[in-house]
Amino acid sequence: MFQNPETAPPMMNIAHLLTQKQDLLSRLDESPGPNEREEIERLLGKIDAELNAMDRPDRL
Repeated sequence: MFQNPETAPPMMNIAHLLTQKQDLLSRLDESPGPNEREEIERLLGKIDAELNAMDRPDRL
């Protein structure tokens, strides 16, 4: 239905980001190697930054 996440409704974006975050946290529980752990943590930081940006009142 929505191909481009930037044109999807905000709740769809939030749900997508939260799903990605949950998947990454599950991968961390699997004891990844140091390189994979670093990449997962980088992606988690990016997701958290996007979620925080959506939470800013000036975006409403």
